[in-house]
Amino acid sequence: MRITHAAIAAAITVGSLAALTSPVQAAEYSSALKVRSIQYDAPGRDSNSCSTGNTREEYLTVKNYSSSATVNLKGYVVKDAAGNRFAFTANHYLQPGDSVKLRGGHGTDSDANNVVYRDNCNFMWNNDRDTIYLYKPSGSRADVHSYSKSGNDRDGNGYITFH
Repeated sequence: MRITHAAIAAAITVGSLAALTSPVQAAEYSSALKVRSIQYDAPGRDSNSCSTGNTREEYLTVKNYSSSATVNLKGYVVKDAAGNRFAFTANHYLQPGDSVKLRGGHGTDSDANNVVYRDNCNFMWNNDRDTIYLYKPSGSRADVHSYSKSGNDRDGNGYITFH
């Protein structure tokens, strides 16, 4: 059997295209907002008690990567692999280059302090592995990242950066 250079080039092209579409994090979405980082494993012993727990220490950081556009978070949705979700229901404006921390637990949302609370004391992110989905108000994906403690958290501190 004789293999030509054209056949090899075609096989490489097809394999390259398949490799680009296979992993979840390989997709690049056209959105100014992206998931910047996650503190998926809150420091200390996990406790989802609203009064004494540490769910406030679990957070997701979303950043506006636009160089010129202010983005309103109202209508954006964050989900995990199990379908747990949080919808930004109030206006929260991110200036170009600005970010917001979406924290667990209860607190006062603040544009000045760039924080929004999920008003839920249950942990959202798994400590071993999970997938983070960020959806635009239109329902299309803005960003997605999968992580695992063993594969992405080099120092084991429960914190991972993406973009």
